[in-house]
Amino acid sequence: MDPQAEVEHILTIDCPERTGIVHAVTGFLLEQGRDIVELKHFGDRRAGQFFMRVEVAGADAPDLTEHMREVFAPLAAEYGATWSLAPKGTKMRVLIMVSKFDHCLNDLLHRARLGELPIDVVAVVSNHTDHQSLAEWHNIPFFHVPVTPESKPAAEARLLELIEEFDVELVVLARYMQVLSDELSRKLTGKTINIHHSFLPSFKGAKPYHQAWDRGVKTVGATAHYVNAELDEGPIISQQVQDVDHTYSPADLVAAGRDTECKALSNAVKWHAEGRAFLYGNRTVVLR
Repeated sequence: MDPQAEVEHILTIDCPERTGIVHAVTGFLLEQGRDIVELKHFGDRRAGQFFMRVEVAGADAPDLTEHMREVFAPLAAEYGATWSLAPKGTKMRVLIMVSKFDHCLNDLLHRARLGELPIDVVAVVSNHTDHQSLAEWHNIPFFHVPVTPESKPAAEARLLELIEEFDVELVVLARYMQVLSDELSRKLTGKTINIHHSFLPSFKGAKPYHQAWDRGVKTVGATAHYVNAELDEGPIISQQVQDVDHTYSPADLVAAGRDTECKALSNAVKWHAEGRAFLYGNRTVVLR
């Protein structure tokens, strides 16, 4: 088959564990004339849940994606599966929120511009105006939404308006230093990723690197996780760590942590956008 005439799709499946799922799915793909390029799966026997991600390739055809979705739906229903099927390379629509620190924002915008992340950053929202010029340099709409204790409900309502207006699929908190309300966190469950500048579950809350210095840590790190109503308790997607020693001051630890924050967050965004991260309960499965 001429690779130039092929089209690739990604199929993800999350369902109760049951004998025969892999056989059923691969049989379906064979019937559809799809070649399997990559297949990852995991059955969590303790939780009784099964996760699968398949990249497939095959001849293109008119309305191919909709046809495959239509014929796969009965099989998915038989296994009680939550599933998605989309052409590979489909870019996820992302809104990034940021406060004063710009390193994670800059890293995400740079990687997106280079094509390293399968995302389309459709808006940047901040409670400060510091990074408006950076967003505009990337030709991305910037929205200043200030937050005070009195204006927080209105600010969160404005955020929801922007999410709807830009048809946002994922919200990324790239060092956004405001705590989302429980109500907003629930509305955005599974659709919001936060970077915490610490190796969770240690050193939650404010100034984690200073907490780490007080404890004489020998490593620092960062944690990217889904947001839920519990502060810094969301399901972990990605973590990065770096060795340090007693010579590091709190400022040195902060500097060392910046790279881990950028890498942990970009990995989490990439894995989510590629359909590799599955959320269930307070855990994740990442098929990579």
